[in-house]
Amino acid sequence: MSEPLLFVYGTLRPGCDDPMARWLCNAARHVGRAAARGNLYRVGSYPGFVPGGPGEVTGDLFALADPESVLATLDDYEECAAHFPQPHEYRRERLIVRGEKGAVEAWTYIYDRDVAGLERIGRGDFLA
Repeated sequence: MSEPLLFVYGTLRPGCDDPMARWLCNAARHVGRAAARGNLYRVGSYPGFVPGGPGEVTGDLFALADPESVLATLDDYEECAAHFPQPHEYRRERLIVRGEKGAVEAWTYIYDRDVAGLERIGRGDFLA
């Protein structure tokens, strides 16, 4: 796949009743379901993803025809663009996820704060 990919696991997933989820479905092409190694935590009304460890997080992959524009908009949404004050709640980075056709590299938003005291979403699926 030549287009950069984005892995989403929370309020940006298709099926989530969120304006940004609807925006993303119009701004990028949904590729299918995917999973990443790590844990998902409830941070208020949205989740935070922390990679690594024994858990698995369910999400969706999007292909980005215009990655600079889409990622800039999402960086603003996630408040991790350079103009937001530090420390950011999220950081964007690439990681390996397992899509329907195997392992691929994708951008995702990583929760960048301490998870002590947060509820772990045991099944790793925010929409379940």
